Amino acid sequence: MKNLTIVIHAGAQQTLADSLRSMSQVQGFIFTHVEGHSNYSEEDPFLSARDKVVGYVPRVRVDVLVEDVNIDAVLAALLSLESFQGQGAYWVNAVEQQGWL
Repeated sequence: MKNLTIVIHAGAQQTLADSLRSMSQVQGFIFTHVEGHSNYSEEDPFLSARDKVVGYVPRVRVDVLVEDVNIDAVLAALLSLESFQGQGAYWVNAVEQQGWL
């Protein structure tokens, strides 16, 4: 099992949710609202005047548990979508254990 973490501009949340829901390899996902701080924030084309004043970029973090055999297909599908180009970052971590409480 893998955990795919995506941090993307908050304006892309609905499009990302729709894309993830359309994938048979994705059983569910979690959105968390986060603030992006970096040296590159000024270069962000989605940065509003408000964002420049308050000093951070509104982003959402998405965590998706994906079976090992499906991670490449899910990533390829997301990376092929032009609507996400330049709006965020992702990483993949191994999940050692997973269950329900």
